[in-house]
Amino acid sequence: MSGLLHTLFGYHTWANADLFGKLEELDPERQGAELARALRLISHYHVVARIFAAHLSGETHRYTSDNVAQTPALADLRSAVTDSDRWYLDYVAHVPSGRLTERLAFMFTDGDKGYMSREEMLGHVILHGGYHRGEVGRILSQLSIMPPWDTLAVYLHQTEPARRLQGSQAPTSATTAAVSG
Repeated sequence: MSGLLHTLFGYHTWANADLFGKLEELDPERQGAELARALRLISHYHVVARIFAAHLSGETHRYTSDNVAQTPALADLRSAVTDSDRWYLDYVAHVPSGRLTERLAFMFTDGDKGYMSREEMLGHVILHGGYHRGEVGRILSQLSIMPPWDTLAVYLHQTEPARRLQGSQAPTSATTAAVSG
């Protein structure tokens, strides 16, 4: 298990949830075209994540393209992305570190051959999702809506506020045990 990969997928999960929260604020009547473009982008990075999950688990996926023909509704896509994010968090929590460098042969949906390590595949899923979340953020900006503040640093400091103390006053596990014991 890689600590960095677990952190990155925690961030990815948090950023996806934050983005869906913003999209739920859009008015489908007035901002329907922008919402549809945003959902299409998210659907794409979700499909790619599912394809790579299949590669990682040695299963066959059902995708013939890097997106689905019919873009899912917001609630359905949010649920699917949340499930996928949970899958990746579980995967990185349980994959033995020695397997991360193992390279796997696979086929891209366009028929090209691929060969990547498990770690490279995981990195691709994180970076690919971040790239497309940025595109969705741009759509929100064009609607004069402040996009989520989607950065790893924000995630780390929101989920672990003691980091703001820069290690100088954060309780250690020994201190915590002494105080609670």
